[in-house]
Amino acid sequence: MAKKQVNVFDFFSGCGGTSSGLKAAGFNIAFGLDIDRDSGETFKLNNPAAYFVNKDISEVDVKDIEDAISDATKNNEMILFCGCAPCQPFSKQNKDRLKDDPRKALLSEFGRFVNAYSPDFVLVENVPGIQSVDVNNGSFQAFLDLLRHNGYYFDYGVVPALWYGVPQTRERFVLIASRHSHITLPEKTHDGSNVKFATVSDWIRHLPPIKAGETHPAITDHVSAKLSELNIRRIMATPEGKGRETWPEELILDCHKTHKGHSDVYGRLAWDKPASGLTTKCISYSNGRFGHPSQNRAISVREAACLQTFPMDYVFKGGLQSKARQIGNAVPPKMAEAIGIHILKSID
Repeated sequence: MAKKQVNVFDFFSGCGGTSSGLKAAGFNIAFGLDIDRDSGETFKLNNPAAYFVNKDISEVDVKDIEDAISDATKNNEMILFCGCAPCQPFSKQNKDRLKDDPRKALLSEFGRFVNAYSPDFVLVENVPGIQSVDVNNGSFQAFLDLLRHNGYYFDYGVVPALWYGVPQTRERFVLIASRHSHITLPEKTHDGSNVKFATVSDWIRHLPPIKAGETHPAITDHVSAKLSELNIRRIMATPEGKGRETWPEELILDCHKTHKGHSDVYGRLAWDKPASGLTTKCISYSNGRFGHPSQNRAISVREAACLQTFPMDYVFKGGLQSKARQIGNAVPPKMAEAIGIHILKSID
């Protein structure tokens, strides 16, 4: 374990997935920043000692966090800045990517703070694709130049969340930088053979059954969205792990009769396999393979949080759709925990 405390400054914190994982690894969560109000309320509820700023990062001056930086370093403690900016401008799923999408500048906004304070460590997480957009002179290449100019060692690449105990076929781009020593991406903790990949069953089978539209009285956020009578019939006609290919003709949507793509839509999860990657619509039966493996409903908010590897006592603020969006946007805590443990080992 590291000899020094490492304090986390979580920019674009969302509901706190990265912070949750880093906290589990032994870091102290000192600061969060996010523009979304519900995400901010969730972050504050789960990190009550952290200083939080609920603003657009472009409206925050680097001097605005001087006091928080001073508090975090008063005992010669170390600092990690993480910047997991909104990923939509770089996602392959976004067919409407705009060349001048203002969200592409968010990495540069984060870079202002890195440049001003030279934290001991920098962590960036995003969708695969951020390193390829505007490859010659885009924001990512400018960020790498900033790290080089400030004397950082760094490594980056695309890694499957499955490697770190997350029960999802989800790949993420990760960059780790250190001012103190050469650093690499963490080795996988799960390889599918010696240590098996996590499955849906590992993470949600313990939760009691509920019906579509029902809220469990004793388990926070174990609530599922309502389904129409037609969608109830559809999910009843869908075996575990299967999708609409099993339906009788009268249940198939007209748009799907001539379109074979988006095969996960209206699908059920399988108990003994990882989930597909969760999205901001992760509790909607009609927006992905988010049907419960055996119950006739979509997964609940709590089940979605579990599949993202949030602890059972993690509490979310906002309405049902807001909670789903926060969970779908989050960095899986188990993935962040593995990265955090790796960073602490680099200190030793």
